[in-house]
Amino acid sequence: MALVTSTEMFKKAHAGGYAIGAFNVNNMEIIQGIVEAAKEEQSPLILQVSAGARKYANPIYLKKLVEAAVEDSNLDIVLHLDHGEDFEICKKCIDDGFTSVMIDGSRYPFEENIELTKKVVEYAHARGVVVEAELGKLAGIEDDVNVNAKDATFTDPDEAVEFVKRTGVDSLAIAIGTSHGAYKFKGDPRLDFERLEKITKLLPNTPLVLHGASTVLSEFVDLCNKYGGDIPGAKGVPENMISQAVKLGVCKVNIDTDLRLAMTAAVRKSIIENPTEFDPRKYLGPAREAIKDMVKHKIRNVVGSSNTL
Repeated sequence: MALVTSTEMFKKAHAGGYAIGAFNVNNMEIIQGIVEAAKEEQSPLILQVSAGARKYANPIYLKKLVEAAVEDSNLDIVLHLDHGEDFEICKKCIDDGFTSVMIDGSRYPFEENIELTKKVVEYAHARGVVVEAELGKLAGIEDDVNVNAKDATFTDPDEAVEFVKRTGVDSLAIAIGTSHGAYKFKGDPRLDFERLEKITKLLPNTPLVLHGASTVLSEFVDLCNKYGGDIPGAKGVPENMISQAVKLGVCKVNIDTDLRLAMTAAVRKSIIENPTEFDPRKYLGPAREAIKDMVKHKIRNVVGSSNTL
């Protein structure tokens, strides 16, 4: 088994009517929990690294941990850069052995986004690496991504067709109402499925990506708050909406906030219930197990990729 691109994964997902879970990683316990879940569920897997994760953990540590996960699990895994902000960070990750990178030029005007994305695509494809880009802006705050609600814009279907044609990008992240972070909706959750259907129809051979797709599961929010947390009013994307987006053509579903909440809830519970304990293994072990259980749930009940290897 090896680090692989997402090309074949997406082809099989599209044909099989399921999506690939793309989970953000920051340390060993998170990687172990995710990979153990994918192995037990026999599911394809994308592990993605953000700019914030690179700063926190040091890129070489994350890459070696993912390589260890491949060897230990006997799974093919995609190592993906999430929200690369410029050509330089994409080039660095490609040169360091990532098999997939995202160039996020969504903050730029349309033509500038095309120019930047095309530059990354040309460099990546020459080295056997695939590229994800973004068209439209997701609101919210997560890691190094910060977009005000007033600046968020949904993806224009016709622009999406032109964008893919002119850039040669391998997959496209679209904006249909999801957002980053734990506070995705002030009112009732709503996704623009009509827009998604139109984009899928116009781009039948382009894998679509849904960012900001954490559900902000109430069980973890409640557990965090029970053990001293302060996360009022957090609201994510209902899981039935994510599953509906998958049915309508989404091939990759990004999940980060739910990982953070699962881990933090388990750590808080362990520390509060065992005040004399100071061995990190005693609270990071349950946190790793909480991530594993949550990821298994996402694979089995949300993206539908169980037993597809």
